[in-house]
Amino acid sequence: MIVRSLDEIIGTERDVQAPTWCSRRFVLAKEGVGFSMHETILYAGTETKMWYANHVEAVYCIEGQGELTNDETGEKHKIEPGVMYLLDQHEHHTLRAHTDVRTVCVFNPPVTGREVHDENGVYPLLTEEDA
Repeated sequence: MIVRSLDEIIGTERDVQAPTWCSRRFVLAKEGVGFSMHETILYAGTETKMWYANHVEAVYCIEGQGELTNDETGEKHKIEPGVMYLLDQHEHHTLRAHTDVRTVCVFNPPVTGREVHDENGVYPLLTEEDA
């Protein structure tokens, strides 16, 4: 059994910072459970373009207000507490955070914690063996 608190993660290598967001990685590939789970905060007033070409991501909003755009279709969705979206077709997407938007995210395959978005917003497909 693994039990981990947010206080244990903040300020460690599991607390990943980027210009438009921070992500606290509770579960990573090294835990060997087939998924990773993160708390991610997208900062108010920012826009983040992403494309998970190598991962499927489910995102559940627990705080804040924002807008998700499917960059392939132009379709827009209001993001607020209680809303979940699933990027099951590897959609190019943009999240605009009107306020700080706090989410819980699950990735499959799991991330290792070393991934960084490339110029296309893609996380590379890394494994623990790549360490």
